Amino acid sequence: MIEVRNLTKRYSSSTAVNALSFTAPDGAVTGFLGPNGSGKSTTMRMIVGLETPNEGEALIDGSAFRSLDQPARVVGALLTPEWIAPHMTGRGHLKMVADYAGVPESRADEALEAFGLAEAAKREVKNYSLGMRQRLGAASALIADPSNVILDEPVNGLDPQGVAWMRGRIREMAAEGRAVVVSSHLMSEMQLTADRLVVINRGRLAGEGPLEDFLGSNRVEATCSDPARLAEAVGGQVIGDSVVVDDATARDVGEAAQRSGVTVYSLQESRRSLEEVFLESTK
Repeated sequence: MIEVRNLTKRYSSSTAVNALSFTAPDGAVTGFLGPNGSGKSTTMRMIVGLETPNEGEALIDGSAFRSLDQPARVVGALLTPEWIAPHMTGRGHLKMVADYAGVPESRADEALEAFGLAEAAKREVKNYSLGMRQRLGAASALIADPSNVILDEPVNGLDPQGVAWMRGRIREMAAEGRAVVVSSHLMSEMQLTADRLVVINRGRLAGEGPLEDFLGSNRVEATCSDPARLAEAVGGQVIGDSVVVDDATARDVGEAAQRSGVTVYSLQESRRSLEEVFLESTK
């Protein structure tokens, strides 16, 4: 489990993160969302000890990163693929990571196979595509089988097949009991991947909770012979020639129309997209 408690980071002329608190529980994918410059990257860097907070703390399984005896076994992170040395081969890089993590070098070949890079094992990283470097970074994060994982924009540079593959791997990580924190600017992908969301804006918490709570329930839009009467019957709102009803199903609206003697011409059931929710939360 990853816990962020009143985390604050100030620079000379600005506050990047302001009294931020949230929890990423075990066995779930926590989507970490926010506009550019909202403090996401700074927060993730503080969690893994790359930045020092001015106030507050970040705990991984109850301990600060810098106090962990074997940090690679507790948390794996993909923050940017640019940190990988371009003149190393994929296998050479993963062997180096395995040595640092204190795990057998044989894990390098296992990771190459698991992340679809076995055929590129002997190629220098500078010849990898961005998507391949993303896979290599994710393999590095998982090589010591950590109980917590932090991934910053893990699908960046991946083609549609690669995005679907990475989504599956992320879901597997959570299914195995890990706490997984994922940031992404692709709202549609996050909607398919995350169990929970943490939304920040201007360094502050804007919302936290299960994905379903953010999306809310169904919305039904109906066109009919008497919008005012139907709106009164179902507690909806007349917008133009339509009636819009939240927290209802098409069947609910259809049955209410029948009881009220209103003829329904069309019923359309929908839910808000995560992109709509995100834009509302970060105005």
